[in-house]
Amino acid sequence: MTASMQSSVGNPADEKRGMNLTLRIWRQKDPSVKGKMVTYKVTDISPDMSFLEMLDVLNEQLILQGDDPVAFDHDCREGICGMCGLMINGQAHGPQQTTTCQLHMRSFSDGDSIDIEPWRASPFPVIKDLAVDRRAFDRIIQAGGYISVPTGTAPEAHATPVPKADADAAFDAATCIGCGACVAACPNASSMLFTAAKVTHLGLLPQGQPERNDRVVNMIAQQDREGFGGCTNIGECSAACPKGISMETISRLNHDLLGALRAGARPKS
Repeated sequence: MTASMQSSVGNPADEKRGMNLTLRIWRQKDPSVKGKMVTYKVTDISPDMSFLEMLDVLNEQLILQGDDPVAFDHDCREGICGMCGLMINGQAHGPQQTTTCQLHMRSFSDGDSIDIEPWRASPFPVIKDLAVDRRAFDRIIQAGGYISVPTGTAPEAHATPVPKADADAAFDAATCIGCGACVAACPNASSMLFTAAKVTHLGLLPQGQPERNDRVVNMIAQQDREGFGGCTNIGECSAACPKGISMETISRLNHDLLGALRAGARPKS
């Protein structure tokens, strides 16, 4: 075999080796005890692994050693469910604007040290290690109530025209997966981008009009009761949002809220 042929075939020994990483992970047995950062080493990590697969490798290693695996939230691992929320080197979901499960290890380099922490916000108390309780978001949605649905035969799909600009804006807001990155990234731990997305996608559609005023005042009131901070338009929420939801939704929320208050709507006690 000629030298040129050898070069084209390649040498298996020259293939890219896996990465060796140092992980500093927040460990906390339960909400009643104080947590701390614990250092672990992982070796031969493929750049094509997702971040959660890398944590799976670590957990297999810990289990074989008889140690407690690291608890973290995950479900679909397809960037859809919003469960996998982690602070990675101080950034919500890590260095890429995506969900943690869709972040790949090629975003890091061999020898890197990576700090991994749970969402930091008092409305998101730590359950264990990296897993947090995000039911505050559920309660905000529940405060919005339902939309009126007439009974009887389903209406023709095109019976109520929706302007394309409104339909597009509603769809963009509806892409929110409730991961909580907006809260984790905000210095004020504000959930305004989340609440605005949930208010906006219904407020722009005909089906959401009957309860529009009550919905916005009740959801904002519940948001305040949960202890989320106020919005000061810093913009970290939108920058960290894996779905790229615009801060324009917050402007729409404020517009709806002011209109509802002028119309006399008041939150339920």
